[in-house]
This record gives sequence, structure tokens and C-alpha cells, in this order.
Amino acid sequence: MKKTLLVSAILGCCIATSAQAATVLGFKVGGDYWYADTNGTFADKGQPQQDFNYSSSAQGSYWVALEHPIPFIPNIKIRENSLDQKGDSANSSVTAFTDLSNTDFVLYYEILDNDIVSLDLGAAYKLMHGSFRVQDAVPPKEKDIDDGIIMGYASGEVGIPGIGLFGFADLMVGASESSVYDYAVGLGWEFDGVTVDTRVRVGYREFLFDVSNFSGVSADTTFKGYFAGVEIDF
Repeated sequence: MKKTLLVSAILGCCIATSAQAATVLGFKVGGDYWYADTNGTFADKGQPQQDFNYSSSAQGSYWVALEHPIPFIPNIKIRENSLDQKGDSANSSVTAFTDLSNTDFVLYYEILDNDIVSLDLGAAYKLMHGSFRVQDAVPPKEKDIDDGIIMGYASGEVGIPGIGLFGFADLMVGASESSVYDYAVGLGWEFDGVTVDTRVRVGYREFLFDVSNFSGVSADTTFKGYFAGVEIDF
């Protein structure tokens, strides 16, 4: 409850004290290739959680964002995250499929936006649309993960004018599920074009899904690893 109130307070402060930094309508589209390690446990609510061994594999994210100069109306970003992994129990007798794919709906304000520092603050709703499936159990079991999580959102960049190099950090922290977070840090290079700007980025990302009763499931699962991506700014 306290975190939910904090998110609301941040949004209220943004609305009351900040003007939109965008001067024209902008549209962004991008995607990341994420080579992630997966580890964790899951079980039905109230049951002992079972640990599974996962191998590293390719995951991905892609997004679109719309920024505008209209005062008090937040910008919007929608990001799809594909997180799907196969694991085995310690004795390899049970095969599990962990799918924590989700869609982020983000509303944010540009608090700062210049060549040296930029800062976005807002709130997000992470809509899960995955499942936990145990294939070799008798009978096989599957639990859909289809609820949403209210989260605080912050994104910042520090750049070096003239050469296009910048560092960035993105953070989403659960309000309705306080032990869920999703963050990324890294470096990027921006290439200015006549009609579009292109940004190449590399970094490290971690997503923790630690819940005790979410869609009837208890879980403590992490996806983490290095990524590379590109964003085009129209």
C-alpha cells in the first residue's frame, strides 16, 4: 500500500511541477536481443517450491513509444518481453517450462531532456501472459500466469555532447508486488540522421519475479544477462 501511494505521489508531483520536454511529436521503435541466464523455483500456492536447472538462452524485447508536447498528458511506451525457458529437476525426472512473457504499459513524464542529462518518471502496468508447466508430472500440470503488476518507473541517461556516447539506466519496481523488479543498465551510441536518429545500445538486464500468491502460484524466478539492441527515433 505504501509503495502504491509513493507511485501516486511521484506522478502527482510530475504533473504539478514539470512541463513536457518534447517540443514536437515523436515516435520511437526499438528492440533488444537478450542472452539470459534463468534460475528459480515455483509451485502451487501453499506447496513447497521445486528448484529447476535452466540453461542460458536467447530472449527478446521490442517496444514503441509516443512523446508529445501537450502539457499534463503523459507520454506512453508499450514494451513486449518474451521470456520463455525450459528446465529440468535435479535428477532430470521432471521437465518444466517457465514462460514469464509480459507486456509493459508505461505512462511517463520527461522531467529533464537535454544533451547531457535526461530523466523520465512515471508508472507502469506489467501484464503477465505466461505460464508454469510441468510436462513429466503425473498428471501433467500447467498454471497460467495472467495477472498484472502496478510498478513505479524511472529512466535516465547521461551523455557526452558531440560524440553521441551515453550511459543509461531503466528501472521498474513493483508496487502491488513489492519483490518484483525489472532493471537495465548500459552504454549507447546515437547516430543523428536527416529524418531519423538511430541509437545502438548494449548492457545488462535483470528481471526478478518473486511472488507468494500470484495467479495461484508462488515463485522466485530470475532472468538476467547481457543484451544488445537498437532504437529508431522518428
